[in-house]
Amino acid sequence: MKLTPEQIDRLYQFTRQHYVEWYDLQTELVDHLANSIEAQWQENSKISFEDALKVEFKKFGVFGFMTVVEERQAALGKKYNKLVWQHFKSFFTIPKIIGTAAAFGILVQLMLKFERANLIVISIFVLATLFFWIGIIKMSRKNKKEAKLSGKKWLYKDIIFGLGSFTGFISLPLQFGLRIEETAQYGIISAIIVSVTVVCLFLLGYIILKIIPSKAEEYLKETYPEYALENAN
Repeated sequence: MKLTPEQIDRLYQFTRQHYVEWYDLQTELVDHLANSIEAQWQENSKISFEDALKVEFKKFGVFGFMTVVEERQAALGKKYNKLVWQHFKSFFTIPKIIGTAAAFGILVQLMLKFERANLIVISIFVLATLFFWIGIIKMSRKNKKEAKLSGKKWLYKDIIFGLGSFTGFISLPLQFGLRIEETAQYGIISAIIVSVTVVCLFLLGYIILKIIPSKAEEYLKETYPEYALENAN
């Protein structure tokens, strides 16, 4: 005995009612619930659809689907972090390392030659924090508009466009900048530390705000076969 299309729709509705807002997670749960309900019918064909659904939902415990959602968020968050680090490491391989080293060298010289370089660095950190937040907000709004038009939200897409684990780092530039010691001139060690920090933070920002979003369709199609089918054109 198989579920009807109407019953499948009811399962999607049921997941939404229990605070699962992402289509990919809804689909996973619907597949699980459908298979479990059909297994119940093989043992007892007289049990109603709604009763069988209640039995299966109780198996998720007092928190319902929240545990599944949290586990999936954690798994995709790790996948996203790994993707960020892959791009980050690429800036330290030929030929990108040339630009990275040049930026580092320029900053070191700036730290050593200007008496009030700390003010310049603090300004850079403040501007970086501002631009990062603006970029995240713009991406998040764009993603929400696309989700509204399509009627479907995808968890990994939400992570890419503003909800990634790495977005927490964008407060670091301001925190680091405000803690810079106000000395008249930087020594070579402090100049190197500050320059490395500046370069790394800007690389991470560029990866999060530019590189990964520009390849989002590719990453989403790799993650979700159904997304690839829906966006084949």
